[in-house]
Amino acid sequence: MAHASTAHTATAHTPTAPTAERIGARLRAARLDRALTLAELSATTGISASTISRLEAGKRQPNLELLIPLAAALETSIDELVSDAVPDPRVHSRTVRSDGRIMHQLSGESSQNQAVRMILPAKVEEPSLRVHDGFEWVYVLKGRLRLLLGEHDLVLRAGEAAEFATRVPHWLGSADGEEVELMCIFNRDGERIHVRAQTEPDRRVGR
Repeated sequence: MAHASTAHTATAHTPTAPTAERIGARLRAARLDRALTLAELSATTGISASTISRLEAGKRQPNLELLIPLAAALETSIDELVSDAVPDPRVHSRTVRSDGRIMHQLSGESSQNQAVRMILPAKVEEPSLRVHDGFEWVYVLKGRLRLLLGEHDLVLRAGEAAEFATRVPHWLGSADGEEVELMCIFNRDGERIHVRAQTEPDRRVGR
């Protein structure tokens, strides 16, 4: 009696290749995260704005000739644009102490936005204003924060926040000699974050 043999073909499972739509969405997110227009990215990379727009919409298949200059201009990597691997989201906090101030770094070193939990010491300090590029967002968790910003002398209490360009001379310290705990976000590209803040000087500062 003849036995019919059945041939089984093993098919290797391979991960689905990243689609043009997925890569395009990542390109657009990276561009918007850096507050770049299509024209600005085009000027930096030499790739036409229409080509970049088609890439972002998933209407053009990306290739290395396009992705390499785009990744460089967007300060990201090819892997981050095309890989399906999900990176470990945990951040290893780093603590920095300086002049009695304790700063817990809560963002990765390469993150566009740097989040810091800061504890200011329980003492009245002599203000020392400083200037640097970017924007800063501050939210008071505990205590009374004195914020000197240009001609403004403000006090923010727990639950209040402020946002300002750090090109303006500024200083943060305790308003009453008690410990202050706050959350700070430093945004190098100056994206605006909606906040609520006291706008009139607090006449009780220093009393």
